[in-house]
Amino acid sequence: MLGSSSQSDNPSGGGGATALTGVNTCAGTGGHSSSNHNHHTRQQVTDRLKMLYPNVNEAETPLPRCWSPHDKCLSIGLSQNNLHVHYKGVGNKHDGSASVRTAHPIPPACGLYYFEVKIVSKGKDGYMGIGLTAQQFRMNRLPGWDKQSYGYHGDDGNSYSSSNNGQSYGPTFTTGDVIGCCVNFVDNSCFYTKNGIDLGVAFRDLPVHKCKLYPTVGLQTPGEEIDANFGQEPFKFDQIEDMMKQMRAQMKTTIYDFPMTLDQGDPTTLLHKMVSSYLLHNGYSQTAEAFARTTGQSFQEDLSSIRNRQKILKLVLSGKMGHAIEHTLRSYPGLLENNKNLWFMLKCRQFIEMVNGSDNEYCPTTTNNKLTNSITTQTQTTPPNQTSVIQSTKSYQNGKSTVAHNNAQTMVTTSTTTTNTAVINADNHAHQQELKNTSVSDENCSGDAISISNKNNSTNIDYLNDVEMELNMHTNGNSCKNGSSNFNSSLDVDEEMDIDVSPSTQKYHGIERILEFGKELSQMGQQLEKDNKMNDEDRQMLEDAFSLIAYSNPWSSPLGWQLCPTKRENVSTALNSAILESMNYPRRPPLDVCVAHAAELLKVMARESLGACAFVNIEDVFPLN
Repeated sequence: MLGSSSQSDNPSGGGGATALTGVNTCAGTGGHSSSNHNHHTRQQVTDRLKMLYPNVNEAETPLPRCWSPHDKCLSIGLSQNNLHVHYKGVGNKHDGSASVRTAHPIPPACGLYYFEVKIVSKGKDGYMGIGLTAQQFRMNRLPGWDKQSYGYHGDDGNSYSSSNNGQSYGPTFTTGDVIGCCVNFVDNSCFYTKNGIDLGVAFRDLPVHKCKLYPTVGLQTPGEEIDANFGQEPFKFDQIEDMMKQMRAQMKTTIYDFPMTLDQGDPTTLLHKMVSSYLLHNGYSQTAEAFARTTGQSFQEDLSSIRNRQKILKLVLSGKMGHAIEHTLRSYPGLLENNKNLWFMLKCRQFIEMVNGSDNEYCPTTTNNKLTNSITTQTQTTPPNQTSVIQSTKSYQNGKSTVAHNNAQTMVTTSTTTTNTAVINADNHAHQQELKNTSVSDENCSGDAISISNKNNSTNIDYLNDVEMELNMHTNGNSCKNGSSNFNSSLDVDEEMDIDVSPSTQKYHGIERILEFGKELSQMGQQLEKDNKMNDEDRQMLEDAFSLIAYSNPWSSPLGWQLCPTKRENVSTALNSAILESMNYPRRPPLDVCVAHAAELLKVMARESLGACAFVNIEDVFPLN
C-alpha cells in the first residue's frame, strides 16, 4: 500500500482488538495534551459514550475513540492522545494525499453514530476530506475517491461517493469550522453538519451490511491540522441526542403498534396465559388467583402447592437456608437426593449464611443421617488433610474438650485465630444489624446488587409479601434449621432455657457450629468428586465460600460479595425451577423465555448491522421493576 505506515509516530500508541486497548491507544500516547483533553478523564469519556450508545457492548465491538497510529499514511502525524492530526508531507498536488482512520469501526448497534472534526488550520490550500471508509481503503487517498469510501471535501464543498467525481453538496469549510459526520444505521444514510447546522443527507444506501465503516479524515497540503471529537466532549451539533431520543420513541411506538396475528387463536388469551404462568411459576398465589378470576382462567398447580413453594423460597431469600432445606426434604422427597449438585449449592449457601449470621442454628451431624447417608455410605471420621476451614476444624476439635466455657475467648487465640475471628465478627455483625435495623451494604456486591434492609429482609419484597406466611420456626428441640431433624435436644438448650450465657461462650458455640458444618460440607464435596458429579462451578463455589473464613472481616474482604442478600436470588431460582421440574412443569415460564429470546434477537440484529436494535431496550418493553 503506497505511502501507508505500519508504525506509530509515537511508540506508546497503538490500536487494539478490545475496548480497553482502544482506550489505551487514545490515552496512552505521548505529546502535549490540550487543556480540553486534560479535563476529561477516561471514565468520564466512557460514561458519556455509554450514555450516547447504551446498546453497544464495547467488550465485543469497541467504539471509535481516536485515530489509529497503525492505519494511516506516512505523511500523517498524530498527537494529543491520537486526536490531533497534522499533515507533514511535501504537498504534491497529484500524489500528496494522506488519510488516517480510527482504531475501530463504527458498531451498528450505535444506531446513530456521530463525530466532529474541528479545522485547526486549513494549511496551504485546505484540501481536506472528512468521511467514512471501509477497511481496504488506501491511506494515500482522500475519503470518497475510492470504492466503499465516502467524503465531504472542504476545498469545493462537494460530496464524494466512491468516485473522483464529486456532487454539489454544501459550503466549503476552512480554519475554525467544525464539521460533523453522522451515520444512520436504520436507513443506511449519512449527513454532515457545519458549525452545528444540519446540511442534509449526503449519502444513501451505505453498504453497512457488506463492510464495516471507519471514521476517516484526509489531508493534502502543508499546514493542515484538525482535532477530532468522538464524544469525549459535548458536540457543536447539540441536536444529536434529541435525534436519538426521538428515534427511540418512534421505535417504541412501532413495537407497540405492530399487529399480532397468531395461528393459536386470540393473542390476548395467549398473553393472559403467559402472565398467569409467570405468576404461578414465581409463587404469586394471591395475584394469580385475582388475575385468574379477572381473565376467566384456571391453572393446574394446586394453590397449597404454590404457597408451599413460596414458603421455601421466602426462607432462601431471607437467608434461612437450614429451614429451607429441611422444608424441601419434607415436602419434596427425593428431590435433593436425586439432584446432589443442587443440594450442594444449597449447603454452600447455608455455610455463607452461617458466616453472615443469618443461619446460626446449625446442628452437628452426629445424628444427622439423612444428609450424610444420602451423599456417602462411608462417613469420614477425620477432616481432610488440607489447609482450609476443614484443617481448622481438626485443630479445633483436638483442643475443644480441654477448654471450658469461661476460657472460650482464650481458645480463639490458638491455631484457628483467623478462622475464629471471622466467625466472631460474623456473630457481632449480624447482631449489630438486628439491633440497628440497618441495611446490608452493597459495596462489595456486583454491579446489579442493591442494598437491602432488615425491614424488607429480601430482594423480592412483593414476592415475599404476596402470601401471609406462617414459618414453622421449631424451638422445641425436635428439629433444627440445617436441613435435618431428630437431633439431640440438648443442642438447643440455649433457646429452651433461660440461662445466663456469657458472650464468649456464645461465640464459642458459633465457631463450633460453622467448623462442624464446614467439615460436613467438605465431605459432601469429596463424595461428589468421587462420583464424578463435581463441576468447575461447584468447586469454585466451595472455594469462595470457605475463603470467607480466612478474613477477619469477611464483609469487607474481596469475597464479601457472597454475603450480599441479592446473591440468594440465583439459589432461590435454581431451587424453584427444580421443584417445578419435579412436578412436570417447565423450568422457566414462557414469559421469561420470550424476554430472553427478544434480548438475543437484539444481539443478532447488531451482528447483522440492523441499526434499529440500538433504539430498543428490553427493560423499556418489559420493565424489571
